[in-house]
Amino acid sequence: MSNISLKSVVGGGYYAFWNTKKTYVVCKGSRGSKKSKTAALWHIYHMMKYPLANTLVVRNVERTLRDSAYADLLWAQKRLGVSHLWKCTVSPLEMVYLPTGQKILFRGLDESFKVTSISVPHGVLNFLWVEEAYEILRESDFDTLDESIRGELPEGYFKRVTVTFNPWSELHWLKRRFFDVPSDNVLAMTTTYRCNEWLSDTDIQMYEDIRRRSPSRARIACDGEWGIAEGLIFDNWTVADLTDKIPQFDNVYNGLDFGYSADPTALIRAHLDKATKTIYVFDEYYKLKLLPKEIAPAVKERCGKGYVMCDSASPDWIDTLVLGGVRAVSVNKTAINYGIQWLLEHQIVIHKDCVNFIREISTYRWEEDKFGNALPKPVGKDDHGIDALRYAFNAVMLRPKARAGDGRLRLR
Repeated sequence: MSNISLKSVVGGGYYAFWNTKKTYVVCKGSRGSKKSKTAALWHIYHMMKYPLANTLVVRNVERTLRDSAYADLLWAQKRLGVSHLWKCTVSPLEMVYLPTGQKILFRGLDESFKVTSISVPHGVLNFLWVEEAYEILRESDFDTLDESIRGELPEGYFKRVTVTFNPWSELHWLKRRFFDVPSDNVLAMTTTYRCNEWLSDTDIQMYEDIRRRSPSRARIACDGEWGIAEGLIFDNWTVADLTDKIPQFDNVYNGLDFGYSADPTALIRAHLDKATKTIYVFDEYYKLKLLPKEIAPAVKERCGKGYVMCDSASPDWIDTLVLGGVRAVSVNKTAINYGIQWLLEHQIVIHKDCVNFIREISTYRWEEDKFGNALPKPVGKDDHGIDALRYAFNAVMLRPKARAGDGRLRLR
C-alpha cells in the first residue's frame, strides 16, 4: 500500500500515536478528539502494510462493538479508499482483507472463553485494540486480553496494544497502570477536541458552552483529564457477574425513561432483595431515535407480562406501548432527591454487561455553584438509566412508612 499523508487523512495531534513502536499505546481523550477514528485508520493501514498481521478488537460487551469500533473501521476503509478490498460481515462480526485472508476479529469480555481461544487462519495475531477501555473494571480482565496475543512474531513485525477511552474516573486502574508511572514500553497520551480540525463551528461551540456552564465537567468532556471523585452521589454500588443469579430473580422491577434524539430511551430491570436491602441491576436497554411503536417490541421481549413503570411526562407514548402489548404504567413520580435517598439506603449490585448504567452511576454527581461547592441537586445529564431505576421502584418508595429526619439529602 502506498504511503498516506497524515496531514490530509488523519490530521494533527496523532504523530506519536501513528509512528511509535512501543507495545502499549494508551490514549485517553475528550469526546470529539478523533481517537477512535484515528485508531481505526491505523489498524486498516497497518493490516494492509503487514500481510501477516491480524487484529483483535475488544469491548467489555460484544454487542456494543457493531455500532462503535466496527463502524469506525468501515469508515476508515472508505476514507483510505480501500473498501473494495475488504469483506465485512456482521454474522459473524469480522472483517477479511481479501488479497491475503487477514482478519479483524471482534470479541466481548462478556464471553471470555471466546477471547482465550482465538486463532487466525493466516499469519499472526499481533494487534489488539481495546475500545472504551473504561468499561473494563477489573485489571485482570485486561491481563487476559494482553496474554491472548503473546507469541513469536515474524521478523520485522511487532506487537501493539491500542487502548482508547474517555477518562471518567481517576480511581480507574488505567490511570495507575499506564499514566502514573512512566514506562519505556508505554505511550500514554491525552487528546482533546482541539486536535480535531474537522469539527464544525457548532461542535466547537458546544464544548465551549460546557466549559462556561461547568468547569469541573469540562475537565473531562473538553480537556480529556481524569474525573474527580468529589461530588459523586453514589458510592454504594459494585459490579459483579450475575449470569448465574439472573434466572433466580423473582422480585423484578422494570423502569423506562423516554428519550429520542440527543438522549436515549433507557430500560432498566432490577431485582430487589428486601431482606438484605440489595438491588440487583441485571439488564439494560439503551437506544437513540426510537418511536413508541419501535420501543414496544424491545420492552415486551425483555419484560414479558411484567409491569413497566414509565416516565409520566409522555402519556401518549405510554398509550402506544399499551397498544403494543406492554403493561406500561405511568408513575406518580417522587421527588428526585427522595428517590436518590431511597437508593442510597440500599446496596446496588450491577451486572457486568450493563455498561451504560455503570458509566452513569460512576459519574452521577451533584451540581456545583460558581465556587465549586456541591448543591443539593443532581446534574441533569447522563442519568437516563438512573431515572429509569427510580421509576422502577417508585411504588415501593411511596408505600407509607416512618422515615427519620426531614427527608433532606446529605451531600456525599
